[in-house]
Amino acid sequence: MPDFRSPEFLLGHIRHTLAFYDARCVDASGGFFQFFKDDGTVYDRRTRHLVSSTRFVFNHAMAWRRFGIPGYQERVRHGLAFLQRAHAQPQGGYAWQLDWHEGRATVQDGTHHCYGLAFVLLAHAHALMAGVEEARTGLEATFALMERHFWEPANGLYADEATPDWQLSAYRGQNANMHACEANLAAFDATRERKYLQRALTLAESVTGRLAALADGLVWEHYRVQGDGAWAVDWDYNRHDRSNIFRPWGFQTGHLTEWTKLLLQLERALPEAERPAWIVPRARHFFGTAMARGWDAEHGGLVYGFGPDGAVCDADKYFWVQAESLAAAALLALRSGDARYWQAYERLWAYAWAHFVDHRHGAWYRILGPDNRKLGDEKSPAGKTDYHTMGACYDVLRALESPLVPQ
Repeated sequence: MPDFRSPEFLLGHIRHTLAFYDARCVDASGGFFQFFKDDGTVYDRRTRHLVSSTRFVFNHAMAWRRFGIPGYQERVRHGLAFLQRAHAQPQGGYAWQLDWHEGRATVQDGTHHCYGLAFVLLAHAHALMAGVEEARTGLEATFALMERHFWEPANGLYADEATPDWQLSAYRGQNANMHACEANLAAFDATRERKYLQRALTLAESVTGRLAALADGLVWEHYRVQGDGAWAVDWDYNRHDRSNIFRPWGFQTGHLTEWTKLLLQLERALPEAERPAWIVPRARHFFGTAMARGWDAEHGGLVYGFGPDGAVCDADKYFWVQAESLAAAALLALRSGDARYWQAYERLWAYAWAHFVDHRHGAWYRILGPDNRKLGDEKSPAGKTDYHTMGACYDVLRALESPLVPQ
């Protein structure tokens, strides 16, 4: 096995993953291709999803900052231009899904998702950190758009979904708020403006504290707005529908560990005197619960989800769950000084190295069955882009380079 803690390994793995996309992801007519088979074949050249369009900006911005490879900064600009040319809508906001053909965009789904806007904010923040100064305007405009249409001050949370003419649905979800926390942390890194850091803290307090208190101290995914505007847990939303990858039922092991990572990154960003005492214990609780209930003792890897009774409800293995979890383990190991988290990090990496990493073509397979058999040959459909896998490596590198004092 490689030395998974080595910066040289992490950087090499990022470059190996980038190489899978490098020769085939750019569409000269606009944006990026978003559907790739295991060998890199593009199997859908026209469908464009907002999540992939923004995550490709993140990927190339991070690669430019770390490696300075010629052309990556221009890919950042290329991706931002597509967001404005194709996804941006006259009534404000960004179309969720498009058909892009011969240089023209046809909206297939014009629903406004706060989840999508969180990634628009993230893309502009990372573009700005990659030296694309014109991204500052888009960053500020996106935050203002989210504020105007989705922010609920009384709840300290964002609403989730609106029609093309901005009529909110009754659905509320934690996932959009989790990624909005991530995006606001990036916006703070890019601008050093305190409002973004404060918003990230508010979101973390609301989701991992107040909402979690309604669900046995863990992060449930789905809620509905009540008559008084407060959120209530919706225990049955999508209970029998495993097809919605953005709104799965159950406690998500990967979201518990992703919140672990975000909580520790939030603590790092806050001034020392303002770091809440609850952050590290809560991060440890989330990670420990995810590993205790989600680790497959027979086949290895973390399962997708478990129900309120603690029983596994989806035993499939998803790439992003393993990636976010290994990043969380490393950050916890460095923050706490507890060697058991390094053991978890090594175990997660060893599992991913054996089953998820495509050592021939590059990148990670997307989904495996409970016994680790591949469930298809679509390595990277819309939404993937290996943002999670490369992002996890960057997160570990950053933590290794400037760890907080153990607690």
